[in-house]
Amino acid sequence: MLVQPLRSPDLRQAPATSVAPEPKVAVLLNANARKVDARVVKTLSHVLPEEDLFLSRSPLDAWRIVQTVLERGYPLVFTGGGDGTFMGFVNEFLRQTESRGRFAGHALPRFGVLKLGTGNGLANFINASNPSGDGILQDVVRALSGDVAGLRRMNMVMVDGQRTPFAGLGVDGKLLNDYIWVKENLGKGFFKKVLTGSGGYFSAVAFKTVPHYLTHSTWVECEVINGAHEAYRLSAEGSPVGEPIAPGEAMFRGKLMMAGAATMPFYGYGFRMFPFAHQRRGMMHVRLGQVHAANVLANLPKLWNGRWFPEGIHDFHAKDVTIRFAQPMPLQVGGDAAGYRDEVKLSVAPETVDLLDFHGSVN
Repeated sequence: MLVQPLRSPDLRQAPATSVAPEPKVAVLLNANARKVDARVVKTLSHVLPEEDLFLSRSPLDAWRIVQTVLERGYPLVFTGGGDGTFMGFVNEFLRQTESRGRFAGHALPRFGVLKLGTGNGLANFINASNPSGDGILQDVVRALSGDVAGLRRMNMVMVDGQRTPFAGLGVDGKLLNDYIWVKENLGKGFFKKVLTGSGGYFSAVAFKTVPHYLTHSTWVECEVINGAHEAYRLSAEGSPVGEPIAPGEAMFRGKLMMAGAATMPFYGYGFRMFPFAHQRRGMMHVRLGQVHAANVLANLPKLWNGRWFPEGIHDFHAKDVTIRFAQPMPLQVGGDAAGYRDEVKLSVAPETVDLLDFHGSVN
């Protein structure tokens, strides 16, 4: 989400002739993110010219900022403010470079992610530095000096015309709403540090989401239909098992508590919900959950670390699937609540993005 800036810049829309001819790095910040404050802006201003540092307050700002970045030809762009900020900017870049956009045919820049959001799933994925100390500054300095050898080419999930690293229907959507409730109602005063961030997520799972499902049914009839390409059922090691699932074939019919897909392993706070994402280029990890709430609670640490594979967890690699529930279920897209749906199509987006990896992994 793109929001009110800490200051009111002119969005750096000076004519191209008035800026440096070879800009290297632009940093795009969500000024409403909890960790984006005056100190962060001041710190970054020590290593970045003022015209390379952008603050966003609205989708209109995002449109103007992306236009400026494309006009100037920055080869590398950092975003700061969480997964939603990253995907908001990426979707805007793709809109402006598509065939009908003003910058049709322009190549996308490479992207870095600063660990300035709430869950920071993408930042964990690319091993970005923690915001404490000079971690964020060092990530930008390394990029400016060309000292980042790693590059991850990441697919994205397409849902309702938007690209996102992950999306799902069911319990994970309720978990998101429960976390927001815990943070807004309990994460205040003395408990603010404990019940926001990872502590808030863990508390929401352990003390709100799971207890709710101990007394309410989580299982709803569902069918998951494979799309136009072969899909593969996965073992607990992430290897294909059995025959490929043919296009149009049912991947699953029965009762589920959740159904989702991702192209990176993490939800927020290191929650490795999709451990087999990013293992097969051009495919997403589809995960279906058919487990009881009590078992989730008993095995929460293993689930959190991507090491719990009971019989009720069904994993697949697929390119596109249609998920139909017998009743509306809470939907989350990239960690943001997106209402209730009884049907949704998830597919691998045709575009990829290149992400800097600060541990030097190249793939």
